[in-house]
Amino acid sequence: MHWVELYRQRVTTPEEAVKAVQSGDHVWIHGGCNNPEELISALVARADELSNVEIVHILTFGRADYVDPKYEKSFRHRALFVGHNVRQAVNDGRADFVPVYLSMIPRLLVERILPIDVALIHISPPDEHGFCSFGVGVECTKAAAEQARTVIALVNKQMPRALGDAFIHVSKLTHVVEVDRPILELPQATEIGEVAKAIGSHIADLIEDGATLQMGIGEIPDAVLLFLKDKRHLGIHTEMFSDGVVELFESGVITNEAKTLHRGKIVASFVLGSKKTFDFLDNNPFCEFRPSDYVNDPFVISQNDKMVAINSALSVDITGQVCADSIGRSIYSGFGGQVDFIRGAARSKGGRPVIALPATAKGGTLSRIVDTLAEGSGVVTNRADVHYVVTEFGVASLFGKSLRERAAELIAVAHPDFRDELRHAARRRGLL
Repeated sequence: MHWVELYRQRVTTPEEAVKAVQSGDHVWIHGGCNNPEELISALVARADELSNVEIVHILTFGRADYVDPKYEKSFRHRALFVGHNVRQAVNDGRADFVPVYLSMIPRLLVERILPIDVALIHISPPDEHGFCSFGVGVECTKAAAEQARTVIALVNKQMPRALGDAFIHVSKLTHVVEVDRPILELPQATEIGEVAKAIGSHIADLIEDGATLQMGIGEIPDAVLLFLKDKRHLGIHTEMFSDGVVELFESGVITNEAKTLHRGKIVASFVLGSKKTFDFLDNNPFCEFRPSDYVNDPFVISQNDKMVAINSALSVDITGQVCADSIGRSIYSGFGGQVDFIRGAARSKGGRPVIALPATAKGGTLSRIVDTLAEGSGVVTNRADVHYVVTEFGVASLFGKSLRERAAELIAVAHPDFRDELRHAARRRGLL
């Protein structure tokens, strides 16, 4: 049977498609801006018919109705990264958090340590050969779709066609629901604060011409990009990128020509941004999307010379331990790709792994450079992995330093209002 005929036979409504989900199933939901909201709404509408359905995903935007307390008997979420739409459920004990490196999630799926029965995915229309692109997010969803018993695809005419290892053939789709609506966008910051600009300026000083960058999303990465306009031949190898990278590419700062791996290509596994980024991605041979187990593999990352990894933290203690997933006992986010890229950059020739954070929180009343992490805090990046910690007050260089030397370096980049307190604490511990 020709793929076109096969495809047409599988087109149905969201309500009919989600009837494939059974009580006790493990259901994967496409992450980030790919959130298949129409399928989620139809699934939640079946709550009274279902019990003990596990909903699995990384960070998503938009609807997450399945974590509403009224659906507790029908659905339970397993979070591989905690976003704002599921954070309360995780901390109330109505959803589960799994600490895991982003690079390792596909392995959990392939080895069925984390089994997936049904995958709800959001993809582009098929090309002339019957291949649909995973669009703005390949990440771990490609592995989930390959392992699932049932694949329910939201096929969106407005989904961009990402190139690379980013396709699924229509023969692998169990049910197809066609839509024509804008992709969920992540609002971009309209103004960058002075603290973020100071941090961005310090980080930019660590970035040489010809470096390859990984950076997340938010005010600090956006601030870094402001100070790169005089750099030359930068490259991108990152789990995700957003509008700022597009602007630097269009201005000629990012060329990827000096990369030692995948020269000429922006390598990533998903984007979080606006339509500007989505339009840039569409059918663009400069972009090569690959799954997370490749993009985030520290061995692969380290093959990029001058790899600079820029990641954020909630707090750092004076020995260099990084808390990035929790505020005390409360889970805030997850491991994501921080450790993957910190370790990859550390092993890169000329590489620089960077942890960046404002020196204070809560309007300047709380230091983020601390004597000891708050009780219950998780250590995402251990002190042996940390090379550079950057705040608005400068750069602390920790690689090869003793605990005493680390304390001095980190106190020097703490807010001046807290330095005396930190020095007293370090002396009590024999670190100064």
